[in-house]
Amino acid sequence: MNRALADYLARLERGLAEREAAGLRRRLEPASGVDFASNDYLGLSRHPRVRERLAAAAQDGPAGAPSSRLLRGNHPAHEEVERRFASFRGVESALFFSSGYMANVGLLASVLGRDDTVYSDALNHASLIDGIRLARARKVIYSRGEGGGAGELVASLGTGTGTGTGTGTGTGTGTEAFPGSAQFIVTESLFSMDGDIAPLDDLASLARRSGALLIVDDAHAVGVYGDSCGSGLVEAFGLEGEALASVATCGKALGLCGAFVCGSRALIDHLVNHARTFIYTTAPSPSLAAAICAAVDVVVDEPWRRERVRASARRLRAGLRESGIEVTGDDSPIVAVIVGDSPRAIDVAARVRERGHDVRALRPPTVPEGTARLRISVHADHTDDEIDGVCRAVVEALHAHGAEST
Repeated sequence: MNRALADYLARLERGLAEREAAGLRRRLEPASGVDFASNDYLGLSRHPRVRERLAAAAQDGPAGAPSSRLLRGNHPAHEEVERRFASFRGVESALFFSSGYMANVGLLASVLGRDDTVYSDALNHASLIDGIRLARARKVIYSRGEGGGAGELVASLGTGTGTGTGTGTGTGTGTEAFPGSAQFIVTESLFSMDGDIAPLDDLASLARRSGALLIVDDAHAVGVYGDSCGSGLVEAFGLEGEALASVATCGKALGLCGAFVCGSRALIDHLVNHARTFIYTTAPSPSLAAAICAAVDVVVDEPWRRERVRASARRLRAGLRESGIEVTGDDSPIVAVIVGDSPRAIDVAARVRERGHDVRALRPPTVPEGTARLRISVHADHTDDEIDGVCRAVVEALHAHGAEST
């Protein structure tokens, strides 16, 4: 091994050792016990209709589409699922991406220009942050505050002030298409670390008044909200025609993978021509597209699943609070228990898993410093006994750790 390589690998090892000492080193761990960690909120990853459609499509069609969509990778199944998803979301058109990360990065990097200003929630997902950085738009970070409102954004929109400003690094991809300037509000609808809901009605009203364009990442809400068909919080707030774009992923409540940018035909045509994460990547499997259609059908046909998952989450929150444990989140399947420091969160999560409940610890930089937590993901197919069981396990683990630490 040459000296430069050996020195660099030693540097990597030192960095990993530092993360280990701080309780921040990540490792891949196998799944075990009752699933309270994944985002399979409706239990569709195991639904027979979804599995049967996936198997049938793989049997009857190609296993993959080894080309980009703009070369030979475009398959009728891709176009069918895009039509189905656009109808599901109540918009003109949708574009299929390989993941939610790719959808957010591709969307933002191609619609934002360097002269634009984007107002981004302080807790937005890394994919939204990275898309903004790639576009090199002017960024203003706002915080919703304790009341969950958008007061700070109201104060800063149009004035160029806020809690943090700056331009990202990298190369912009959207500046040629938009030589003028515009204002954008970018937010998640359901925040995945705390389980709280953004004030989408306030944001949409603010966008109308200020002439800003609204972009909503609806990833964790798809399938869980919406009285009509369960398409997400954009539906629940009645904002289908208000947002420039919404992003809906299939790797959460739909139990699969992939994502869609949803909006007007003009927007989707623009992305086909400008979104690098769509243009320069292999198309998703046609079998996956067929399975997504089945998952959407289940969401529409079985509304009890979204009702059940939210009721079970309320049961868990109530049980934890009755035991004196503070939890975060609104009416969502995501129940977060703030532990504090990372080593303690790792230890408590391990104790819960020992009791047969697969709960994981989330630590910085995924969450802010000092807020390491247990993120408990409730599913529609959890029984009341399983909900009560994980509640007892968390309470006992926290108390046991506290007793040993004194």
